[in-house]
Amino acid sequence: MQVPGDLPRYDPAQSYDWNYDRAPDALSGVSVAPMSDSPAGGWRFCGLAVDSPLGVAAGPLLNGKWLLHYASLGFDVVTYKTVRSGPRVCYPLPNLQPVAVGSSDGQLDAGAESLAVSDAMHGTWAVSFGMPSKSPDVWRADVAEARRRLPREKLLSVSVVGTVQDGWSLDELADDYARCAAWAVEAGADAIETNFSCPNVSTCDGQLFQQPADAARVAERVRRAIGDVPLVIKIGCVATDEEAERLVAAVCPWISGIAMTNSIATTIRAADGSLLFGGARRGICGRGIREASLAQVERFARLRNRQGLSFSIVGCGGAATAEDVRRYLSAGADAVHLATAAMVDPGVALAIRGAREVRS
Repeated sequence: MQVPGDLPRYDPAQSYDWNYDRAPDALSGVSVAPMSDSPAGGWRFCGLAVDSPLGVAAGPLLNGKWLLHYASLGFDVVTYKTVRSGPRVCYPLPNLQPVAVGSSDGQLDAGAESLAVSDAMHGTWAVSFGMPSKSPDVWRADVAEARRRLPREKLLSVSVVGTVQDGWSLDELADDYARCAAWAVEAGADAIETNFSCPNVSTCDGQLFQQPADAARVAERVRRAIGDVPLVIKIGCVATDEEAERLVAAVCPWISGIAMTNSIATTIRAADGSLLFGGARRGICGRGIREASLAQVERFARLRNRQGLSFSIVGCGGAATAEDVRRYLSAGADAVHLATAAMVDPGVALAIRGAREVRS
């Protein structure tokens, strides 16, 4: 398949708001190869029929125009960047800092204490946005317009997060998650993703996946707010079978799927040895976390199969080629969502589909 050249993409040298305001228009007439030998497609996302397992994870799609752009380029599940019940500004630049992964296989050790900056992007970067959000009146209208313009065969997932206020209880945080999720469904979301993992914030809204009982209370509140709409929870790195078992046991009654792995957090060293981001840890995304993310998919798939459970697994982390997608599906993922690769190369889904290596 011929992939269009010079496609619009996110500019890491510019601010989040600059990129938000300069969203590209969706392309028309792009030839998209099928990813199934079945005329009906044969793929499912949390029980919903879809034409391929390819999606965009929460992150690259800042607004509806960015969403429609990527939908026109071969992605079938597009995730609206995480939104909140109130506006929040983005962290200052750099928001996307390329890093050097020193291991021979280019893979990040989950126990790595720090990584050095890189002068060029080689597939792995540190992400520092802080889950910004426009005000609800802006994003709700934008989601509704995006769903109106999105082809019906494409699925729109909206990522939401609660925003902790001083003195709030867990129930108040859960209500805030549920409020955002209900608004997104009212606007037309086909699925909801609750972000339970963001290493770039220090409050509990960024680390809920590490507290299974708390995660379950939030998931239950969201489920009651959105009815039968598919509910996916986005989680970070889960290192052991025991941790995975505790999390699944707590949330499984309420969820439709689990998306993993958000990122692996570490500190970032500048060329002079000083620490960037005030020494705070930042999430590492892209090629360097691929093997760790594949191992986590395998861990949750084994658990699902052993216990006869039915939640969907969304693989995310370092996928950039048809072979990467095939490996995720073989590991047990039902869908594969790209973020870093899609931001660096918006035509990546067309290239994957053109390779015709993945079949349902």
